[in-house]
Amino acid sequence: MKVDILAIAAHPDDVELACSGTVIKHIEMGYTVGIVDLTQGELGSRGSAEIRSQESAESAKILGINFRKNLKLADGFFEQNEASLMALITEIREAQPKIVFANAPKDRHPDHGRASALISRACFLAGLPKIETSLNNVPQKAHRPKSIYFYIQDYNIGPDFIVDITKQYNQKLESILAFKSQFYNPVSNSNEPSTPISSKEFMDFLEGRALEYGRLIGVKYGEGFKIERPIGIENLMETL
Repeated sequence: MKVDILAIAAHPDDVELACSGTVIKHIEMGYTVGIVDLTQGELGSRGSAEIRSQESAESAKILGINFRKNLKLADGFFEQNEASLMALITEIREAQPKIVFANAPKDRHPDHGRASALISRACFLAGLPKIETSLNNVPQKAHRPKSIYFYIQDYNIGPDFIVDITKQYNQKLESILAFKSQFYNPVSNSNEPSTPISSKEFMDFLEGRALEYGRLIGVKYGEGFKIERPIGIENLMETL
């Protein structure tokens, strides 16, 4: 299925944590959005690949996206090699997005930076006609997205632009909490180990980051992105 925006993530829940408000906002404006998760997050300290798959499906319903796929690359061990590139190129050509959202270029989790580089390279290679791919035995045409925007994750690497997600924040939070195995739940009797993202403090951090970015643009909540190349602007008044 073709979409306007393709959000690609190293792990299930990366999109929800970092850019789901922007995803929801653009769906509300009539654009189509899909998600491709590179791994199943199977190395996570809590939950399992099966549980996270169920949670991903629930979150997809909350977000209202057009599709969600998982490439099932090896969590923690995927590399920027021909196999992983070709798998991602195939998905990019199938979706034919104008815009791709990608992991942060540098972050606490090493998978995020590797995924960022993999996604950027796959987007470029997807535009080369001499690289041949097919899906269901049907040859694909080359396609290169017009822009890649890197969502900001754990490290505050400084946004190049910020999207106002004030109206979408509660729905963003709902999509995050669909991952019940991963995040803080005050009524849970889980015997799972505590992790840096399972605490109430982490949820407070997420809101604090959104408040910080919102304040920079004069709204309540925001999501920040880094750019790969400059954004062209026709009318400066539209940036106010």
